[in-house]
Amino acid sequence: MAHILYVDDEPAVGLILQDTLEHLGHSAIGASNVPEALAALARGGIDLIISDYKMPGLSGLEFLELLREQGRDIPLIMLTGFATIEHAVVAIKAGAADYITKPMQPEQLAHAVATALELTRLKRENDALRLEVMHIRAERQILAKSAAMERVMQTVSAAAPTRATVLLLGESGTGKELLARALHDQSDRRDQPFVHINCAAIPDGLVESALFGHEKGAFTGAIKRVEGAFERAHGGTLLLDEITEMRLDLQARLLRVLQEQEFERVGGTTQIKVDVRVVATSNRDLDQAVERGEFRRDLYYRLNVMPIQIPPLRDRIEDVPILAHHFARRAGPELNRSAVTISSDAIALLQRYQWPGNVRELQHAVERAVILSSTPALTAASFEHVRAAVAAQQVPAVAPASSAPTVGGFGVPTLNLDDAEAAMIQEALRATGGNRTRAAELLGITDRTLRNKLTPKRKRTGKK
Repeated sequence: MAHILYVDDEPAVGLILQDTLEHLGHSAIGASNVPEALAALARGGIDLIISDYKMPGLSGLEFLELLREQGRDIPLIMLTGFATIEHAVVAIKAGAADYITKPMQPEQLAHAVATALELTRLKRENDALRLEVMHIRAERQILAKSAAMERVMQTVSAAAPTRATVLLLGESGTGKELLARALHDQSDRRDQPFVHINCAAIPDGLVESALFGHEKGAFTGAIKRVEGAFERAHGGTLLLDEITEMRLDLQARLLRVLQEQEFERVGGTTQIKVDVRVVATSNRDLDQAVERGEFRRDLYYRLNVMPIQIPPLRDRIEDVPILAHHFARRAGPELNRSAVTISSDAIALLQRYQWPGNVRELQHAVERAVILSSTPALTAASFEHVRAAVAAQQVPAVAPASSAPTVGGFGVPTLNLDDAEAAMIQEALRATGGNRTRAAELLGITDRTLRNKLTPKRKRTGKK
């Protein structure tokens, strides 16, 4: 049911309008002139207005102008006894939602009312969605005041309007995905899809289908045709996260897609043209990966058009306060806590820590402190686990008793790379209490790579 205000100086017309509107299930409020209509509007709750074109005093057009001046976004249907094209054109140009001539037919009025109310509903829904999108984009805002991050953001802003492929390099937790979204949001593709594929999180056998889609019957379980990431991202941006984890054979196919902007689905024979801007990320040294034969040199050159190195949080410690306060403000409502604040001594403590997990680790530390704190004011005591880590990192490393070489403060049996790697993995697992995810972050590799390195070689290679 809608609340509809009708304005007409003819009592007979007013009765017809009231009966028709109430028969349609709406609430009808009557007025015989514009001042009465304005008084009714002042009481609020009006969803639609039906106004006569010509009335004593102010006319329907002047009423429409008053509504616009007062900022009242209420649709108005113009009603008149003068069935001329000129009146219709003038009314619609002035902002009327529709135009009905007298004598009006109930069916005509019902259709005009239903159309105007539906348009109003869609407009309000669109406004709500726009606000939601603005809120989401505000949540994705990159908060930083360090000179290092300012340079990164300047590069992102310069690259965003172009079609250039961007390669985001940095440790895990530095915000590579957030910067990829910033590239998309600042480009002319902002209203098109943003598709995210994590190459390290998808099983090897499914990566090709995830990227390029597949036809029905292409493999066991392919019961229907499925579009891949490149098709879904058509016109927009495709983020290939941790691209160094992609198989070499797929790297060759990806190179062709980047060059030709076309591909075939798995099991298909038709070439599919796409317009996709690719952003890739890696937390590994790509130069070394190329030298070891783990990453194609030609693909590296194709991706390295616009490389952006993201500094770790320990190299931009001045960003810690603004990030910590942001995470605290956001964590409060999410965890049903009142406004959360962080004291200056707590901020000083957070700035003394090295943050091997970068911004992601800082976020989790603040959320943990909010959960465990009995008050909305976080002090240094609220970050006991950070205090312990800071104390540990300040203890000078004790030189090993033997003459064995040292890496990062702990000994390795020889200078053999395999032995050194195994020792570093064990040290990372010891430092994180056996947590493989955290250990992988400390080592600067992905979970999958760590799992592969922990798997016995006999099992990995399939040798008998």
